[in-house]
Amino acid sequence: MANEAIVLIPTYNERENIASIVPEVLRTAPVDVLIIDDNSPDGTGAVADGMAEQDSRIHVLHRAGKQGLGKAYIAGFKWALERPYKYIFEMDADFSHQPRYLPAFLEAIKEADLVLGSRYIDGGGTVNWGMLRKIISVGGSLYARTILNAGFPPGKLGIRDLTGGFKCFRREVLQAIDLDAVESTGYAFQIEMTYRAYRKGFIIREIPIVFYEREAGSSKMSQRIVVEAMMRVPEIRFKVQ
Repeated sequence: MANEAIVLIPTYNERENIASIVPEVLRTAPVDVLIIDDNSPDGTGAVADGMAEQDSRIHVLHRAGKQGLGKAYIAGFKWALERPYKYIFEMDADFSHQPRYLPAFLEAIKEADLVLGSRYIDGGGTVNWGMLRKIISVGGSLYARTILNAGFPPGKLGIRDLTGGFKCFRREVLQAIDLDAVESTGYAFQIEMTYRAYRKGFIIREIPIVFYEREAGSSKMSQRIVVEAMMRVPEIRFKVQ
């Protein structure tokens, strides 16, 4: 295995995007790619298989059906940990996470255990978001930070973007987390994974990214995901001790 890093890209009906983003990822950084497809009705899995046949850096993990973002990532983490990758990325398939940031992640992970792409530190931002989407995202991070900070001494969790999904883990972080105990999906999954790493004492660093609204396909964001995140955050705080 030539590359130390692998980028996990969960897919569900991302046929329009996957054929474009994977080559861009591979052009941008020395990484492998694992496409985790939840039996997409649009044939995303077949497109991914075809790409894997042409390039040994591309791998595909097929799952029986749509079970949520969190479970897809957990399956991908376990797959990656069975192989000697040092760095394991989370990344969306729809170009909302730009591959051009991958080298910055690989540089930052040299002095951190978990690197988060942040929309809410200097240099970060969003493009083509409506006001409601901004309020939900900024409010979600503030709400989570407020709940998860409660009761902790100085030096507490100070992450600005807790709901973001562009991340790079050292393998040791994922090995230390009880992946089978992670039940959240969507926003709540991102919050829980970062909080579990924080509670284990790992070094977490944010780097600025600009988040772009998807170029093709339909958004997976839903009212259910937002409500789940709000309900799960207090549970995460008391469960992850």
